[in-house]
Amino acid sequence: MTAKQMRTILEICAALSAERDREALLSRILDAAMDLTRCDGGTLYLLGPDGLHFCRMVTRSLGVRQGGHDAPITLPPVPLSASHVCARAVLENRLINVPDVYKSRSFDFSGARRYDAMTGYRTRSVLVAPLTDDRGGLIGVLQLINALTADGRPARFTPGMEPLVTALAAQAAISLTNMQYSEQIAALLDSLVGALSAAIDQRTPYNASHTRSMVKYAVRFLDWLDRTGDPRRFDPDRRRAFLLSVWLHDVGKLTVPLEVMDKADRLGPALERIERRFTEMELLDRIALLEGRLDGPERSARAVRRAEALERIRRDNTAGFLPDEEIAALEELAARTYADENGQIRPWLTEDERTSLTVRRGTLTARERAVMEGHVTATARILAQVAFPKQYAQVPEWAADHHELLNGTGYPAHKTAAELPWEVRLLTILDIFDALTARDRPYKPPMPVEKALSVLQSMVREGSLDGEILALFEKSRAWEETT
Repeated sequence: MTAKQMRTILEICAALSAERDREALLSRILDAAMDLTRCDGGTLYLLGPDGLHFCRMVTRSLGVRQGGHDAPITLPPVPLSASHVCARAVLENRLINVPDVYKSRSFDFSGARRYDAMTGYRTRSVLVAPLTDDRGGLIGVLQLINALTADGRPARFTPGMEPLVTALAAQAAISLTNMQYSEQIAALLDSLVGALSAAIDQRTPYNASHTRSMVKYAVRFLDWLDRTGDPRRFDPDRRRAFLLSVWLHDVGKLTVPLEVMDKADRLGPALERIERRFTEMELLDRIALLEGRLDGPERSARAVRRAEALERIRRDNTAGFLPDEEIAALEELAARTYADENGQIRPWLTEDERTSLTVRRGTLTARERAVMEGHVTATARILAQVAFPKQYAQVPEWAADHHELLNGTGYPAHKTAAELPWEVRLLTILDIFDALTARDRPYKPPMPVEKALSVLQSMVREGSLDGEILALFEKSRAWEETT
């Protein structure tokens, strides 16, 4: 191998190692081998369970280039039979050099002859090299066709070309194997993230589609950025990292108690205790009536007051919002008392029941809300234990910051605009949009899209959200199934 050839091999190896797109890598392997050996055609096969699958086919003199997304090859795989030269290279794991296929009796070249008959081409020489991974496993075959002389005439592949092709095949196999390892790791990460997200969603029926909906919106939005050529579109690594952060943003909810996660109304199981208490008060009044300690009209008046109170409790228990006057009425009701069977004075509502029932919006008390909001801290803590690859190193931070707001009113760290990157701002908008429009929330009906967008716009005006990103999201209409 000459110094020039060595430099060429090293340059090709560097180029193959730097290539990160699978389809481009496969094309580059075949083109590099053909350039190195100065041949006219070539085929790259990948080994499958049923034989060698055509991956790339090139015949430069005929302008033929097949393989990849734009020109898929539909030929059936070549069976692993020793009569086929490419299969023999796999079966015997060795390089094979055939000077002239028409004079060869060792292999079945009927396919080459049929090709020649259809196209007027003349297949002469073939050089076949197996591709072997770092564990000695065969992953494919590189087949080169018709070495050319300086004036462009078909010739044989000289013995001096064999070590060059062997070296290139080894590097190609390494590059393919590394990419396959990377793809396998990525697939494993995807499956683990998907399983973890499913576990979060399955904990409660009231949040079952939240993460999946957000991922759909995110994918459609990023696809829209790509289609429109927007300068803010994501490269593949950034896109993948962002989608991982969406999948994982609620992982901390694994630590939230279900009685908080599933709290569909203000009182929860406490309503049943209140109803039993009111029944007890009715029975005590009946006893007092029978014993002559209470007259009929007073007993009736008390029953009416209790019925009205219980109706208010049940109504306000599920109301979306309680105005000041309703909270005042509940406070007055909670202050009422009765004497139990032992003569002890008891309140109509306990302090915990009063606190729960007078929540102005939603179903959670301040204590319960703090528990729920703690899921973002738990998300950060859980994801900090994961050894993310370098290109995904920001996933934990993006995921954990999805409740932070630009004006510092978010939580848990009250970060401001200077501390919140584009990805977090987008994630926050997706999260709020789905929370407003979701159909599986226990404490409120879904909000129409236009009204939800109006809420988001009001949050932009108050400085909480990024107006530029919201405008892009609105243009993308990423919530529509047809997007």
